[in-house]
Amino acid sequence: MPTSTSDFHLKPALVAIAIGFAIWFIPTPEGVSSQGWLMLALFVATIAAIIGKVMPIGAISILAITLVAVSGVTSDNPGTAIRDALGSFNNPLIWLIAIAVIISRGLIKTGLGERIGYYFIAVFGKKTVGIGYGLALSELILAPVTPSNTARGGGIIHPIMLSIAKSYDSTPENGNTSKIGKYLALVNYHANPITSAMFITATAPNPLTVKLIADATGAAITLSWTTWALAMLLPGLVAIVLMPLVIYLMYPPEIKETPDAVNFARERLARLGKLTRDEGIMLGVFLVLLLFWADIPALIFGAAFKLNATTTAFLGLSILLVTGVLNWKDALTEKSAWDTLVWFGALVMMATQLNKLGVITWFSGTIESGIVSTGLPWPAATALLVLVFLYSHYFFASTTAHITAMMGAFLVVGLSLGAPPMAFVLMMAAASSIMMTLTHYATGTSPVIFGSNYVELGEWWKAGFVMSVVNLLIWVVVGGIWWKVLGYW
Repeated sequence: MPTSTSDFHLKPALVAIAIGFAIWFIPTPEGVSSQGWLMLALFVATIAAIIGKVMPIGAISILAITLVAVSGVTSDNPGTAIRDALGSFNNPLIWLIAIAVIISRGLIKTGLGERIGYYFIAVFGKKTVGIGYGLALSELILAPVTPSNTARGGGIIHPIMLSIAKSYDSTPENGNTSKIGKYLALVNYHANPITSAMFITATAPNPLTVKLIADATGAAITLSWTTWALAMLLPGLVAIVLMPLVIYLMYPPEIKETPDAVNFARERLARLGKLTRDEGIMLGVFLVLLLFWADIPALIFGAAFKLNATTTAFLGLSILLVTGVLNWKDALTEKSAWDTLVWFGALVMMATQLNKLGVITWFSGTIESGIVSTGLPWPAATALLVLVFLYSHYFFASTTAHITAMMGAFLVVGLSLGAPPMAFVLMMAAASSIMMTLTHYATGTSPVIFGSNYVELGEWWKAGFVMSVVNLLIWVVVGGIWWKVLGYW
């Protein structure tokens, strides 16, 4: 008899269910409808299930969609209820991320991502800190078209980092990670949150942040790909420049000079050979995506050449499918894309319904009252909001769950306190990626790199906290000045 396997974990499921019922049975606060309170109970139970890893996030999302439809929380009409539960699947931002994840598969399949990484090592690798910059710049180049930050940092850059560390015989098994491996592993990881903050398409939760910002501002602020990239450009570049140096000061590698790394990278490039046809097409699609996402054709040739960001992603994938760089089997086997489509759609739906049913307004008003009662002026009050939002990530193992649970209400409160709208929402958007630095479970990339055992747990948490402070200061100071120059406040 074949044995069945289940992803379901009973104990955390019971905890999530208990939390949901506990909220549901609390008397509904004044100003909140019974439907809104039930939606809140379903939402919090869903977040608890995600945090507790009751099932994979996609499976939990299917259950959430089912519960919203079956409960009739949005409508007594069954037809309307299921349409509401599935309403977010026509959101272009959701499809943007899913399609971009499939496109990023081409970077791995063709070997272009590996080639880019080794190229930067060949250029900058004469010193250990130069290898660090090579890894960071490789992250930066790949970030706009790899919305899976785990695939980018853990699937493309991490194997390159491991190859270099092992070429210097710096391995956990040999007990000499301090030679070079520990430094490279930390740089490998801490480049990931920085590049994730720089582009909407650099990590899956960013479009969710865009949606929550639009909801909080009544669509007065709808961040485009170009606006986000321009706003995050200067602080992101400064962070990329400083990060390898900060890590170097904290955990200086024993090996400082690495001329062999250049030869090693050149050997790997020689093994890859000349740029292949598929790599060339992949590179061309990469450039097409960047040009249209940045609206360059529209600026040169007029509005007729302007494409929606999601339309551009579909165009890029279509080119890869027609040319055979990717085939439909590649698209079907890119499970993370379809998984993202499901969980992202479900969470956006629940967040949207909470807003429609007035729960976000009630919750943000409660937070606002508490902050106003402290008598803090708006700069201090909004700084407190950002800090609480960022460092509460110690309690989350999912950036998506964290953003879904807290971002919407915190945005509403900050804006109501008088913060400059554009500057505040950009700071919150940056914080949603900066918070990835903190722990070894902060995002999908963390366990991949931490699991290679080059960095001890205490060292990881220390580096994470220090880099969170450094990145936060960069975005507040450099970002604040940059946004002033851009006229955002």
